[in-house]
Amino acid sequence: MPARAACLENTMTEFDPARTALINIHWQYDIVKPEGVFGPFFAEGVERHGLIAKNARLRKAARAAGAAVIHVRTAFRPGYTDLIVNSPLLALVEERKALVEGTRGAELIEELTPEIGEVVITHTRLTGFHGTDLDGILRGRGIDTVVFSGVATDHAVQGTAREAVNHGYRTLIVSDACSTTNDEAHQAALDTFTLLGEIVTTEDVVAAFSR
Repeated sequence: MPARAACLENTMTEFDPARTALINIHWQYDIVKPEGVFGPFFAEGVERHGLIAKNARLRKAARAAGAAVIHVRTAFRPGYTDLIVNSPLLALVEERKALVEGTRGAELIEELTPEIGEVVITHTRLTGFHGTDLDGILRGRGIDTVVFSGVATDHAVQGTAREAVNHGYRTLIVSDACSTTNDEAHQAALDTFTLLGEIVTTEDVVAAFSR
């Protein structure tokens, strides 16, 4: 791990829960479960790293501290009338008939179901800010710090985190609460983010919420 990334992970994390949102990316059946359309790409890493349990712990700590918990999902209308196929990833969505609104594959997994009143953002592009009201919701709640977890580290997680930086938020990625197709790509995504935001661990964030 590069020296800078190690340094950031070892620095005590501090933030005000009242001005912080935990943003969970793509915890959907089609993406993170073995039987899901994209399960062959992502499910093994999710299971091997115990990500569902870690994310459940993050949510519990955030809720107890009074922080916002926001869920980001991707889903498309039947027939994909809202899907613009301009990348290989989006072409796969249509080709494999994935993430159709109203199907189980597009639903958030049972283990990480939102609580009543928590915001669920649905997007049709590659990241959580583009074409959604996520920024307006965060600003309306006085949030200036965002903490990201989810799948995939090198696509929607890092992409949405980069957008958060552009929008002016202090941005953190929880390194051991997200994953992608392989550990090398996961680490490379984190390494490229170290000059943009903060790389932290589940323990760091839980401790910060506890303080």
